[in-house]
Amino acid sequence: MAVSANRLELLQIADAVAREKSIDREIVLTAMADAIQKAAKSRYGSETNIRADINPKTGEIHLQRLLEVVEEAEDYSTQIPLTLALDRNPEAKLGDFIADPLPPMDFGRIAAQSAKQVIVQKVREAERDRQFDEYKDRIGEIVNGTVKRVEYGNVIVDLGRGEAIIRRDEMIPREVPRYGDRIRAYVYDVRREQRGPQIFLSRTHPQFMVKLFTMEVPEIYDGIITIKSVARDPGSRAKIAVISSDSSIDPVGACVGMRGSRVQAVVGELQGEKIDIIPWSEDPASFIVNALQPAEVAKVVLDEDAERIDVVVPDDQLSLAIGRRGQNVRLASQLTGWDIDIMTENEESERRQKEFNERSQLFMDALDVDEMVGQVLASEGFAAIEELAYVELEEIAAIEGFDEETAEEIQMRAKEFLERQEAELDEKRRALGVSDDLRQIDGMTLAMMVALGEDDIKTMEDFAGCAADDLVGWTERQNGQTKRFEGTLSGFDLSRVEAENMVVQARLAVGWITEEDLVVAEEVSEDEEGVAEEEAGEEAVSSDDEGNTSA
Repeated sequence: MAVSANRLELLQIADAVAREKSIDREIVLTAMADAIQKAAKSRYGSETNIRADINPKTGEIHLQRLLEVVEEAEDYSTQIPLTLALDRNPEAKLGDFIADPLPPMDFGRIAAQSAKQVIVQKVREAERDRQFDEYKDRIGEIVNGTVKRVEYGNVIVDLGRGEAIIRRDEMIPREVPRYGDRIRAYVYDVRREQRGPQIFLSRTHPQFMVKLFTMEVPEIYDGIITIKSVARDPGSRAKIAVISSDSSIDPVGACVGMRGSRVQAVVGELQGEKIDIIPWSEDPASFIVNALQPAEVAKVVLDEDAERIDVVVPDDQLSLAIGRRGQNVRLASQLTGWDIDIMTENEESERRQKEFNERSQLFMDALDVDEMVGQVLASEGFAAIEELAYVELEEIAAIEGFDEETAEEIQMRAKEFLERQEAELDEKRRALGVSDDLRQIDGMTLAMMVALGEDDIKTMEDFAGCAADDLVGWTERQNGQTKRFEGTLSGFDLSRVEAENMVVQARLAVGWITEEDLVVAEEVSEDEEGVAEEEAGEEAVSSDDEGNTSA
């Protein structure tokens, strides 16, 4: 390889490499200059500071040795005394570099091979950067490729201008791709790694199904129909919840298509995966009933604080509601975000009977009454002793078989029981060392103070440092399942808002915040709500305009 090589040929090579690798021509010329520079160093010495420049228009190569200007030179191959530098350049200063031109030269085989490796490495790095920049913005899209090879169940896909991988757990079960097969997949991650950018594809990701429906259903693409949530058991079954912003368009029918043509196109791509298309509803109960189709639901009972719902189905519908290996209820839970307990009408009746017996026994033990009186009180809807102690006397006297004297006796016994209970709890609270100050907080009871003391929350400062989650618990979605974490006061009828108000009272009491801080926070919250309402109104108007245009 000679520096005096045909200049036109050098530029032609740079152009060809740039086109083939889809990278900038300037990057290739820079790589060539670096290669020539490295080869020159092997000739003149690795310690020599050599710079190589290639003219991008003419292809002419210039080699220069850079010498640092110093007071007294110790190594004349890298340094030049200030006195000599001033002869060459009168404006030279200490620390500047003087360029010393080098004559054209021929390189040996080893130097040429080394230069080639530098060019290959630089071009490869540029190609990797180009590939990463191209695909990092395509996360969330579907790409088409060709199966290049299969390694231990992982599929390497040729995307034309890069390679991607579909890991074994991201492939649809029982799907066997072969070399040369065309394949579509969802880009869910692009990472810059040492060996080059890694493009990760998936055919099991829920959004893969969303994108497929977007491609097949024009109403989804146009934004008239929105996919609210998706739950998949890849290769077996899936549920998808849809809603239409145009009341004249049926979201389920639009997704199914004429004679099922649209949904069948998606099913075919997903290797026969059965898809239930469900109308989305703001009402959790209605949404869950729809999500459990094809099973019929007799009754639902919601627990919004725990994000849990009990679903009662006829005995003959139990297996259908649960599904094979729990598939139907599991997908419905993932789709709705609620924990779902399925029970038959008989099981629900047994549970209600058990709760009735427990309440009856509570009244018998606390009020020292016989079984009949305890059952009557339970059947009238009373669930706690506090209700009997503080309810209007006429309500108890109005119970069939009771008179005013009986009602007074029952209420007196209820109050005496609560007083005894309060005394016991107060004694236990004192034994735990819980501060009297906590009783100043509105909504705080002795039972709560005992529970706090058992959790080592004993002073106003301790309570002020708590969050609402610490008190009432919280829920998290893990692996498609909702997991409940209990708080210190989870056993009490305490809402999250009430817990937050109690914590605010404690922080005011210890001086962590002031009333002015609360006023400012409320004003900011109101402003944010106003902005959110304005944006929602603009979106609604925009969607109406789109709907009118498309209509």
